[in-house]
Amino acid sequence: MDIAIHDTWAPGAIGDIAALHARTYAASHGFGAYFEAKVARELGDFLLRLDPARDLFRCAVGDGRVLGSIALDCGEDPASAHLRWFIMDPALRGRGLGRRWLDEAIGRARLVAMPEVHLWTLAGLDAAAHLYGAAGFVLDREVTAEQWGRSVTERRLVLPLTPRC
Repeated sequence: MDIAIHDTWAPGAIGDIAALHARTYAASHGFGAYFEAKVARELGDFLLRLDPARDLFRCAVGDGRVLGSIALDCGEDPASAHLRWFIMDPALRGRGLGRRWLDEAIGRARLVAMPEVHLWTLAGLDAAAHLYGAAGFVLDREVTAEQWGRSVTERRLVLPLTPRC
């Protein structure tokens, strides 16, 4: 399958990325419509204010749909860049694309002088945890909540980019 990488919005990106998240997290964690709607709404808001000089967005398109994405939101909080919507369809996993995109996002955060990068992930996502750990992310906090319709443990991971005083 041929894959095209876009560094800005592509037709169908918001819906495809929301659907990919919904299918993935419905299967792994039992998430429902609230989660899918939240992904679509927040991703749409981000893409409308995307500043390519500051933020980063990538999506992989194959067979006419988005099969993977990553975003780095540097405009949300001046103290911490937010890594979001990082997901790969199983057809793209294991090719090194995710690692490359993560490196690009961290590089962008350094380029725009962000003090740190943070992300939220879920307990039980072992492949993601390995990738983040290899990049230097460390656990900042862990919260067990039911905001997604069932009890899950969310983890905030942080990658410091500048020394803290």
